[in-house]
Amino acid sequence: MEKNINKYYVINGNVENSRNFSEEKVIGKTNIYEVIRIIDGVPLFLEAHLKRMKKTFELMNISDKLNIDSIKNTIDKLLISNDKAIGNIKLIYALEKNTLSAYYIKHVYPNEKLYREGVKTILFYGERKNPNAKIIDNNFREKVNKDIKENEAYEAILVDNKGQITEGSRSNIFMIKDDYVITSPVESVLQGVTRGEIISVCNKLNIQVKEEYLKDSDLKNIDGLFISGTSPKVLPISKINDYEYKSNSNNIILSIMKAYNCEVEEYTRDRK
Repeated sequence: MEKNINKYYVINGNVENSRNFSEEKVIGKTNIYEVIRIIDGVPLFLEAHLKRMKKTFELMNISDKLNIDSIKNTIDKLLISNDKAIGNIKLIYALEKNTLSAYYIKHVYPNEKLYREGVKTILFYGERKNPNAKIIDNNFREKVNKDIKENEAYEAILVDNKGQITEGSRSNIFMIKDDYVITSPVESVLQGVTRGEIISVCNKLNIQVKEEYLKDSDLKNIDGLFISGTSPKVLPISKINDYEYKSNSNNIILSIMKAYNCEVEEYTRDRK
């Protein structure tokens, strides 16, 4: 579990000093969570995060426990008490304890070199139990992290038992073939907030997006790839295992990166 890194956190509507924070207070057996990026005091794409959280509650048949106003109030209190610090916040609902908590977690944003050159990734043969629900699965996370560390990779790309590429372990993946973008069907992946924004950006740019499966053996025929997520935004991939790509110079990827960054700037500017 990520550590609470700021002065204050919020639990069940109460602002608490982080000196009193403990994992036992905020984590239960079953935990629904969201990680939201804060830019200039604005929770980025908050509406989409809340929509995804609502879907997770529905998938678990606990919609009656969802209180959107309480979630918004929790986020507001966290930001105000921490002087609207930039970074990532984690929102957790512990089902058995019926507690809603929010706190700042450590963030690692890619530097300019990684955006310019692309990142190394690996294939990981495994899949989430329920890809559409954002639920903490520590065992799965530990296995993936071990492989990432051993291979000195930035991210692991998940492959299911049919050999189909699904998503990144903490991101979504997009692949470029000729003049269109390919991403896995929505039923097999976590519906990332950034993923949705990127599909919207592609529509505005008149770039065709195909939701279909590609197998690990198809990677040799791909022109370029990138991962997307709260922290990486749109990040080119330079390598997957032994496959190498010039994603950093792919015109489609570069245009998506530019347009997505403009969407982020516009969203935050309009909500300051």
